[in-house]
Amino acid sequence: MTDQAVDTGGVRLSGRDPAESQFLGRTRELKELRADIERAGLDTLSGKKAPRARVLLIAGRPGSGRTALAEELVRQVAERYDDGVLRARLSEPDGTPVPVERAARVLLAALERPAPAGAAEDDLTEALRTALADRRALILLDDAADAEQVDALLPDTPDCLVVAVSGGPLTGISDVRPCTLGGLDTKSALELLTRYTGSVRITVDPRAAEDLAEECQAHPEALTLAGGWLAARPKAAVADFAKHLRADGDEGTPLSRVFRLVYTSLPTPAARILRLLALAPAGLVDPHTASALAGCSVNGARTTLDDFVGLGLLRAVESPLPQYEVPGGLHPLLKALTETQDRPGELQLARARMLERTVRLLQSCRAITETDNPEAREKLQGMPRSLRFPSPRAAEDWLRIRRPALLAAARLAVADGELDTLARRLMSQLVRAMVAHFGTQAAAADLYGIHRLVLDVAERRGLPREQAAALLNLGDLDAQTGRTEDALARYRAALDAGREANDPYATGRATESVGGAHLELGDFDRAADWFGRALAQRLARDDRAEAARLYGRIGAAQTYAGRYGEAQRSWRAAVAGHRRNGEVAAHARALSELARVQEYAGRPEESLATCHEAVEWARRAEDVRLQAALQLRLADTLERLGDPAAAQLHRGTAERLLGEEEAEQADAERAEAGPEQAEEGPEQAEEGPEQADLPKQDADACEIRSTSAED
Repeated sequence: MTDQAVDTGGVRLSGRDPAESQFLGRTRELKELRADIERAGLDTLSGKKAPRARVLLIAGRPGSGRTALAEELVRQVAERYDDGVLRARLSEPDGTPVPVERAARVLLAALERPAPAGAAEDDLTEALRTALADRRALILLDDAADAEQVDALLPDTPDCLVVAVSGGPLTGISDVRPCTLGGLDTKSALELLTRYTGSVRITVDPRAAEDLAEECQAHPEALTLAGGWLAARPKAAVADFAKHLRADGDEGTPLSRVFRLVYTSLPTPAARILRLLALAPAGLVDPHTASALAGCSVNGARTTLDDFVGLGLLRAVESPLPQYEVPGGLHPLLKALTETQDRPGELQLARARMLERTVRLLQSCRAITETDNPEAREKLQGMPRSLRFPSPRAAEDWLRIRRPALLAAARLAVADGELDTLARRLMSQLVRAMVAHFGTQAAAADLYGIHRLVLDVAERRGLPREQAAALLNLGDLDAQTGRTEDALARYRAALDAGREANDPYATGRATESVGGAHLELGDFDRAADWFGRALAQRLARDDRAEAARLYGRIGAAQTYAGRYGEAQRSWRAAVAGHRRNGEVAAHARALSELARVQEYAGRPEESLATCHEAVEWARRAEDVRLQAALQLRLADTLERLGDPAAAQLHRGTAERLLGEEEAEQADAERAEAGPEQAEEGPEQAEEGPEQADLPKQDADACEIRSTSAED
């Protein structure tokens, strides 16, 4: 419910005081549903403990007030469930079922539980059941398409309650009695009309009001539209609308008849905008979407959308930004109108305008984060004012609020099949904006879905370069979530696609990533072999920096395999390469790893000398943590060589270095936090040798680099 909305048996009326908000009617249904919560189930009657959550089903056609009834029931009983209310929608506005995997992610996110990117449906539903096993939560599953969707999301605990909303019975779920909705009672129907028309027009002609309610079969959505029509015409009597409705004939449902009458009364430009809202992704509309679809100004679109809210044709969504949703009962009616009133070419042009506007908003959303990039600032200033965001925070808020619609836009654009160029641009900018504002890890689940869509388009259009990029990105996300076998298969496919595209970058990265996957799987010899192939490619391109890094990866794999002689040669090559390239920090780390291998190989004196050299280079690189780790390694080596006094000195140096770094970090944090937090003082975090002696190159050896999506 929005701040400017009244929930009335399934519809929301705008322009009212929130304090007046109340639910109308459905007293009998609410009583039955609440009694059903307490009713003993079949398991209880047979002496068994219920194995799963009780399911209450509210069945009715879209627009019948089924969701409003469910929300009112949830409001009344929510206090019984200590772990709160979870919500998920199981159908798109056009009736397409939402994949169970996506619904499970929504519920896991509400529970603040991790949902790994690309995880299978079974894994996610199992994670959901585990998360709810010890909770007492109330779950509202709106617009369920079938019993399988609901069944997959049911908690395995009787302490939870599931309220499901559907168009019909959920056959297959045991012990469920549907509460089937018809029209409102006469009193509630008249009160609903009164909210729009005021009491005078109802009291002066109560018979006409009752006739209108009867003509509408007391259908909440139909009454809302009738009330909006009357509210827009203060001088019209209730009998006038009933007369128009009867003159229109009896063809269709009450909702379709009332909608037809309201639609034909709209001015032609407004009627066109309304029809085109059927194209809005996920049924969510904002002024930019309406403006792009209709080809009008943003301010003009905003005014028209607000007018639609007053007429009951749209609902305002509770949001810091202006956002609206198309009522579920009206979506099929709008879609039918577009098919009869608009030519296919016009609809495709409207979709293209909407996608192009979305791409430009995403470009602006990302560009505002690049404050140190003159080209980005210049590009941003060249955009129309209506497309620019006042601050990075405003851009991030817009991206977060519009996220469901943006993801839906990408899915619809790919499914369309005729706007692949725009779809590719949209997905590229969506990836970049999400990474810029949320970070790769936080946005991983969404990025995985987008990369799969990119792969679909690339395969459909025969674009091997983009196919390779999508496979690499998917492989990276698989690797990060522990699905290394899947990642390996992705990388091999990316290698084939990169070779087909004759793309040296894609083939080089895929080759190295195959090696990284083998390393993660513990096949160190194959890992070293694949890193060697990647090295040959880099040397052929005279890419010295990458070649030096790959020598290190080969050395790490050889170290894991116990081939210390070969590992030392590889690390010496890495040291030489970083020195020639002037990479001081990388040079220091490579020397550190060479010292480690020398120690493993039983050459402590050589390790000691290399460690001293590494300390000097780490000092030049101003890498305090590496200096501390090397000092600790020196201490360990000296102890093994029988010099505990010198070892103690190096340990003291390491502790001093770490203490200085923590103090500097705390000072920086206090400076950023401001005076209030600065007074609290720095947190004390002492690190021992185990934390300080970080095997950085060991971590790097398993690193699989990622790039942003291509335009």
